[in-house]
Amino acid sequence: MLNSEGSSLFKPTDDRVDAFWKWNSLKDKNNRKSVTCDFGHKTTTGGISRAKRHQLQIKGDVGSCKKVPEDVKLEMIAAYEKKIVETAAYMEAMQEEDEEEEDGILEIARLKTPEESIKLGKTMRQSSVNETYNKAARDRAVQYIARFFFRNGIPFNVAKSKSFKLMIEAIGTYGPYLKPPSYHELRVPLLKKKLEYTKGLLRGHEEERIKYGCSVMSDGWTDRKNRTLINFLVNCSLGTQFVRSVDASEYMKTGQKIFELLDSFVEEIGEKNVIQVVTDNGSNYVLAGKILQVTRPKIFWTPCAAHCLDLMLEDIGKIPKVKRVIQRGIKLVGYIYNHTLALNTMRKFTQKTELVRHGVTRFATTFLTLQRLHKQKANLRRMFTSDEWLKSKAAKEPKGKQATDVVLMPSFWNDVVYALKAMGPLVSVLRLVDNEKKPAMGFIYEAMDRAKEAIQRAFNNNEGKYKDFLAIIDKRWDCQLHHPLHAAGYYLNPKFFYTNPNIDSDNEVVDGLYKCIDKLSEDDDFVVEVHKQLLVYKRVGERFGMTVAMKARTEISPAEWWKLYGGKTPHLQTIAIKVLSLTCSSSGCESNWSTFEHIHSKKRSRLEHQKLQDLVYVKYNQALLDRFECHDVIDPIALNDIDDSNEWLLGELEGEEADVAEATGAGEPLQNTRSQTHINKAAAVLAPTNEKGKKVVEVEEENEDEGEEEYNSNASESDGFQQHNDLDLEEDVDSD
Repeated sequence: MLNSEGSSLFKPTDDRVDAFWKWNSLKDKNNRKSVTCDFGHKTTTGGISRAKRHQLQIKGDVGSCKKVPEDVKLEMIAAYEKKIVETAAYMEAMQEEDEEEEDGILEIARLKTPEESIKLGKTMRQSSVNETYNKAARDRAVQYIARFFFRNGIPFNVAKSKSFKLMIEAIGTYGPYLKPPSYHELRVPLLKKKLEYTKGLLRGHEEERIKYGCSVMSDGWTDRKNRTLINFLVNCSLGTQFVRSVDASEYMKTGQKIFELLDSFVEEIGEKNVIQVVTDNGSNYVLAGKILQVTRPKIFWTPCAAHCLDLMLEDIGKIPKVKRVIQRGIKLVGYIYNHTLALNTMRKFTQKTELVRHGVTRFATTFLTLQRLHKQKANLRRMFTSDEWLKSKAAKEPKGKQATDVVLMPSFWNDVVYALKAMGPLVSVLRLVDNEKKPAMGFIYEAMDRAKEAIQRAFNNNEGKYKDFLAIIDKRWDCQLHHPLHAAGYYLNPKFFYTNPNIDSDNEVVDGLYKCIDKLSEDDDFVVEVHKQLLVYKRVGERFGMTVAMKARTEISPAEWWKLYGGKTPHLQTIAIKVLSLTCSSSGCESNWSTFEHIHSKKRSRLEHQKLQDLVYVKYNQALLDRFECHDVIDPIALNDIDDSNEWLLGELEGEEADVAEATGAGEPLQNTRSQTHINKAAAVLAPTNEKGKKVVEVEEENEDEGEEEYNSNASESDGFQQHNDLDLEEDVDSD
């Protein structure tokens, strides 16, 4: 972050950071005494406490800030009062604890097992502080916790959950003789209380979507019982909220029925609060979306961008050269993970770095499989030419020989590079649109253009190499992904608008903007005002011309930029915030399928439908809130719950009948040129020898792309498009 003078500012990121750091910064991250106000840029030297008084205009030893917006000031006051209440409650609790210790209320009692505590009933006795933290006491307690896990089949990762730790803390705070909740309490009153608590947490979401609109997201899936379930969620700038799930096994493939479900859900949320409905690209959803747009003309139907991109990757994977290398890569990884010796040897040579196993849920996981193979190319070659492998029984078996041939085959690695260059930029766009915390509506239009440019650069602008990939991208983009909202998001994103002097000459973008203005405006008078205020935006008038506003174009999200600097053009500001706060993807529907697998289980098949809905609502929404508030970067491609399918276990693509030899290329004839024969002889001289004196010679194969440029794997790992060269591929000559 930069201040008005262009110098760098820092935000503290500690776990217990004060709420007021949201509006203040540090010039020196090691000096928290010198604090700079984000609005007036005044620097105070009394720490965050003095900065609070400056911004809240509390008279005393510091001047008042006159530049804090009114809405921000109200948020500051609420945070300040909350802190005062929490501090007072903490001090009161500490005082009571001190008084109890002084009065001798705490008694020293011997440790008792839970069974003894139950028998004693209501005989209340407290253990001493020293006994509570005694190692023997803890060992005894955790044994009973472990028994609860083991006997009830509870997964071990539950111990990592925040709610488990809070439960243990609450029990410890209560002390001995806590009466556990009954079966009835868990089913009825406690579930009801938790439901109301969760709704309270999401009340801000409802207020936000009334103010700036929202996206309705819907997606179907099939559980292990072959039931087709449809999730309905709502997304706004504060995150995603699960509303309900419907069992649609009987009519999932009927577009009319899907429309009826979507229409009733829009009615429940409120038509005036819904800007777009996002679904996947199944024919039934496409039909339902078109009917919905006719029935409710103020609402957009938008296909899921993540699904469209995944289909692009899948189409690219059908190109013969790419398909062949994918088959070989999957079979190679499948072989290694299905043979203990190969797996242990691989982990030794890769320093325990795992390969990525292909999953059926997303075709983009194929990219990760090839990318990891490319990164471990040198280690895998060392492994398959080592004495440890060559002396093993597995190396002499047909499948072991085939795996060795693939790893030592230069054409395989050239094809890996070829596929990665084509898929990498699209995977970067997929990461961008699948991000839950940063709405991508203002970026996807530009991102797709840059992805195509990156593919062209990767192949040195050789049209013969990249034209098939661009044809696939353009076909999907034109018929499915391109949408007026994407064009409007591009136009209203100040980062792109003010750096493209010819943007008003792009009829596709301008037409998309005007369509969005017409749909999102209340009446004709509103439309007229928006068009008038567009002139101010173009001329960089009012607050748009402020130095801080111009610097902030690339530093804060577009929606937040409009909230800060668009107040003098209120009609246009409303349209901009609505568009730029939208999601491009319905992937939030897919993020917690395990929630349903857990709750819609055989053990709970007798629960009535409403109770199931309540359980899912509580579990799903609190998981979504935790994900949204998590500071870790979430990679939407490397899903944690990838299906364990035969596809990677057996190393075969679904529906492929080719045998291992054909897919790995082990049976391919070696038609070497004279120059290649010379290279082979030289390699034989330099090749390592085994103990019997036999040299290991790499298998060479004639390939038209011999000498393919190396792939820069880091180039495709960027989550965004911060610079024009984010997707540039480093071009080095392959040593093979």
